[in-house]
Amino acid sequence: MTHSLILPERRALYYGGAWHDARGGATCECTSPATGESFGPASFGAAEDMAAAIEAAAVAFPAWRDAPPLERGRRLREIAAVMRAHKDELALIDAADSGNPVAAMLKDIDIATSQLDFFAGLVTEMKGDTIPMGPNALNLTVREPLGVVGRIVAFNHPLMFCAGKMAAPLAAGNTVVLKPAEQAPLSVLRFLELIDGILPPGVLNVVHGGPEAGAVLASHPKVAKVGLIGSVPTGRAVMAGASATVKDVMLELGGKNALIACPDADIEKTARGIVAGMNFAWCGQSCGSTSRAFLHADVHDAILERVVALCGAFKPGDPTQMDTTMGALISRTQRDKILRYIAKGIEEGARLMCGGKVPDDPALSNGNFVEPTVFADVTQNMTIAREEIFGPVLSVLRWQDEATMLEEANSVEYGLTCSIWTRDLATAHRLAARADAGFVWVNKSGAHFLGAPFGGVKQSGIGREECIGELIAFTREKNIHIALD
Repeated sequence: MTHSLILPERRALYYGGAWHDARGGATCECTSPATGESFGPASFGAAEDMAAAIEAAAVAFPAWRDAPPLERGRRLREIAAVMRAHKDELALIDAADSGNPVAAMLKDIDIATSQLDFFAGLVTEMKGDTIPMGPNALNLTVREPLGVVGRIVAFNHPLMFCAGKMAAPLAAGNTVVLKPAEQAPLSVLRFLELIDGILPPGVLNVVHGGPEAGAVLASHPKVAKVGLIGSVPTGRAVMAGASATVKDVMLELGGKNALIACPDADIEKTARGIVAGMNFAWCGQSCGSTSRAFLHADVHDAILERVVALCGAFKPGDPTQMDTTMGALISRTQRDKILRYIAKGIEEGARLMCGGKVPDDPALSNGNFVEPTVFADVTQNMTIAREEIFGPVLSVLRWQDEATMLEEANSVEYGLTCSIWTRDLATAHRLAARADAGFVWVNKSGAHFLGAPFGGVKQSGIGREECIGELIAFTREKNIHIALD
């Protein structure tokens, strides 16, 4: 990559087709998680700013609702085209501001543009039904957009979540108010500079702010539905706020996901699957990471040895360099929390196999780095096996009895993903059926598949995304009965 870092000139809030400073004048400093370097301030909205953005979205809704579906799809494709034209630039901003390696952020742009194109192509699929009523009546259903939709997204994929998660509600004819990642807003601001004018004023509105702004988005009576990608405590707060107006929610929350290696698992492929499933490139900051590896006693030692060796490929470094394989954690607070979890693992008797500390390289001393960390001899009652760490910490557990292993794998409050490794078809189906998870891989880990529903069970969330079901979820069904006699 030869592109230089181009930061956004506009640092204000964006709603009603215009830029607005926060009404209270509040700003926050944007800093590099890798170096501590300042990228300057950005406006930081509060409750009144979010309320103004919601009003702008409500005003814009009738015209966007009535726009021909193919016209909505055309505008989404135009946005995708602009993103592709500025792919290197946007990915580099994301890397600098979020700490994730630029190579991974380039893939994020590809994913977001694919989602925009995918939902643009589904705009005519929001179809109703006809219900037989005899010759003297016609009964039919139609699907209508909900109105104003709120979306709150996380810091681990700042621009991908912004662009990808606005696609379905906009395609369905809703207007959107989006709250980007509080810690990494710069790529979204540059994105807005680039696409300004493609959508009618008020159709897409973005308010960078904290929990106060998010609470207004969740509870406001003019918001018909709110979606969140975030932690379980934040999901509970959003759900509580939404209950004030009995609005629907879509929640993609945390995970403490299990990877299960059976006695017949291929050693090398499973080890590589474990490392891929941990998402070490962005420091394990992924709700879908398979952070608990249940290895059968017959293959435990061989797989563990290969996992530790493969972790050597991930060395923290400057996220803006293409050869960097592992970036920085989002904040010093997050880094210190992860170090406390590592200390707790050692204290409770887990065996540290690699990592467990900040890198020795003095060039990284100002950044929020932690080495890829693997613990063996973990038991399910340990803190590192029960709680979501959201960092580069893998817990390896040994198992022999299938029923006991499944009980332990399913014992956590989460249920997002599960990865199963076996060469036996019957075993794969049996374990997949018994896993308390919304998304199961067999002999695979980490990957998403556009068109396949992604989402969790238990406290990992509500709803399914990345599929036609996400589009339908941003519509409501109306029945129309026409008497013909």
